[in-house]
Amino acid sequence: MNQNLIFTNDVEAAIGRLTASRDHNLTVVIADVNTARFAPSRENLIIVADGDAGKTLEAVCHVWDEMERLGVTRHSLVINLGGGMVCDLGGFAAATFKRGVRFINVPTTLLGAVDAAVGGKTGFNYHGLKNEIGAFAPASDVVISTRFLDTLPVEEIKSGYAEVIKHAMLSDRNELLRLLEHDFDAPIDHAAMLQRLRHSVQVKVDIVTRDPNEQGERKALNLGHTVGHALESLAMQRGKPVPHGYAVAWGLVTEAVLSHLLLKFPSEDVHRLGQFVRDNYRGFPFTCDDYDELLALMRHDKKSKDGEITCTLLAAIGDYRIDQTVGTDDVTAALDILRDLLGM
Repeated sequence: MNQNLIFTNDVEAAIGRLTASRDHNLTVVIADVNTARFAPSRENLIIVADGDAGKTLEAVCHVWDEMERLGVTRHSLVINLGGGMVCDLGGFAAATFKRGVRFINVPTTLLGAVDAAVGGKTGFNYHGLKNEIGAFAPASDVVISTRFLDTLPVEEIKSGYAEVIKHAMLSDRNELLRLLEHDFDAPIDHAAMLQRLRHSVQVKVDIVTRDPNEQGERKALNLGHTVGHALESLAMQRGKPVPHGYAVAWGLVTEAVLSHLLLKFPSEDVHRLGQFVRDNYRGFPFTCDDYDELLALMRHDKKSKDGEITCTLLAAIGDYRIDQTVGTDDVTAALDILRDLLGM
């Protein structure tokens, strides 16, 4: 994967250097209704709805229409300025318009910085399924900053933090233990958070570099997502969407339980993670009556195959096992334990 990663809180200067370094006939900024205020100019600005519910085919068509109206060519530059939704949707629109327009990601959320902005996955939701349509298309450059985090509600910080926890689970137990001591009520230490982002993003970059198109090892990054996406899709179907990172946090707990049941993942790590998630991520109100629908969503997930449910599981922190087939009874048992841990 060839992405230039820039960690800085002087975002304007970084963007200025990137836009001046190459010959572009036009620069277009894609932002959502909240992040548009950070755009350097109101000219050539394409605004989309905020939130994952707005990551639709209709939104992609709107961006394409605006690109055509503005005269975007293959020699233009697109800057995606926003959270994970903008990076996903804007990246897909740029990658497919004129068969590919160069784009830069400037994530404005913690989740966007450690997840959607890096790694080259783009796409949108379709028929109620997360990222059902998409393409592998990396941004040429990614500007990662913490300067926008103070503008976000704590719910958004928590959502991104779940992906940071996931990366630590894949790599470093000591880092995970430090992360699980975090106090979301304390002011953000920007220097410490930027360093934490460096560590977290590097975990993802190392894996993606070895497997850019998810043929093998990159599936490790799906830890927590088979169950998490199912819970997120169920909430979306009910018209009560939940933050992506919250669903990932619940999925991490559930798949940690599955890891304990199937691979003897240490129970103390399951409980430590479960306690942190219980303390910081509100429970999702589902019951055993929802299990059939959740199982169907898991079977339909892109990560599953041949009608079976597959997950990335852990034998220990840093010891991940991809393509683990899990049975219905084990999944329902893990969901029971999740509900108990979250007090539902």
